[in-house]
Amino acid sequence: MNRQAKVWLVLVVAVSLLALGSACSKSGKDEGGPGPSGTDKAAGKPAPTNDLGTVTGVIAFNGTVPAPKKIDTSADPVCGQKNPNLTTEETVVKDGKLANVFLYIKDGTATDGTKIADYTWATPTTAVTLDQNGCHYRPHILGVQTNQKISITNSDPTQHNIHWTPKVNPEWNQSQPNGAPPIEKTFARAEVLVPVKCNQHPWMKAYIGVMKSPLFAVSADNGTFTIKGVPAGTYTVVAWKEGGATGTEKTMSVTVPANGSAKADFAFGEGAATSTKPSSLQMMPAIEFPMLGRH
Repeated sequence: MNRQAKVWLVLVVAVSLLALGSACSKSGKDEGGPGPSGTDKAAGKPAPTNDLGTVTGVIAFNGTVPAPKKIDTSADPVCGQKNPNLTTEETVVKDGKLANVFLYIKDGTATDGTKIADYTWATPTTAVTLDQNGCHYRPHILGVQTNQKISITNSDPTQHNIHWTPKVNPEWNQSQPNGAPPIEKTFARAEVLVPVKCNQHPWMKAYIGVMKSPLFAVSADNGTFTIKGVPAGTYTVVAWKEGGATGTEKTMSVTVPANGSAKADFAFGEGAATSTKPSSLQMMPAIEFPMLGRH
């Protein structure tokens, strides 16, 4: 074999070894975290479907309830005609109970030793609706799982402009004329919480909690909530309330028995328990004009 042939043989062997090493490294364990497409990787262990429990509770509001502020809708007469008594929704209290609090299981360990973050949860096939009705968002607070469809509808006889400003998901901004078909969107990454506004009606606000799991809930008008489908174990439950620039979070540890229920009552307002900390949510300044064509 001449010298040139030997050189080519060595090169072929070296390239083959490099290709083999690359293939082996790709077949190794997936450590999770953000994937190459910017989405959250699946942890790989299917969530249990048997012996599940619940977390239930009531959200109270202590002290003087801030009076809702009447919203001036004169900039769009259609809004005033359809919803003449529109008010702010930052603190909605009835009989001392607080609505629109977002609750979710943040972390913890199941009884078999599995971290809750290590489970893989199926993406729901049904979409969650965010409606623009009476020139405000309904619901005001909602939760979805990653990659679950959000159907955005316009029930008003006027144009809206949906603009959400997440931190780890792509920002999105699109006009939706009256009579337009629903718009379907998804979030690829978990994020609590994503602010939503309308560039054409600056008083319109909503918040979307994006979770990897279905272990979340929003308190009802009577302050009650139920987080369903919780594997038996001990977890940290978070309650997030809108307000100010960042909102307020309170936390509580609960132990959920198999086929049973754990109690998690929270209180906000004057004299409430002080297990609070600021959330990571930061409102972005509004841009009060439509930004057409941006997806």
